[in-house]
Parts: sequence; structure tokens; C-alpha cells
Amino acid sequence: MPVNWQKSSFSGAGGENCLELAHTDPHVLLRESDTPTDVLALPPNGLLALIRSLKGGPFMPERE
Repeated sequence: MPVNWQKSSFSGAGGENCLELAHTDPHVLLRESDTPTDVLALPPNGLLALIRSLKGGPFMPERE
């Protein structure tokens, strides 16, 4: 079954270096258009956790 990739609405007119997303049961797939063979597959709640962490700041806590 072919995967229907959708580009982010923030990608702009050039279409280069875009984030693309696709849905395949039970995963959400993410990739960059300039490296289409590198795909991140997450369950929907994993994608939500990724988005929340990106909005929240650094991925790793600072070391003392």
C-alpha cells in the first residue's frame, strides 16, 4: 500500500527541507523531504509527546 506523504504548511513555496507526515495504522510517519529514506515511525501518543517536548525547550536536562 503506498504511503500518502503530506508536507507541512510551514514549508514554504520552495519545497526543500520540508517536514513530511503520513499516517499508517498504527503509526504516524515523519521524514524530511531532503532525506526521504530516513523515516521516524511513532504511535500517535509518541508524536504528541515529541511535539510537547519540542515546544517545552531542550530535550536533555542540563547537567550540573
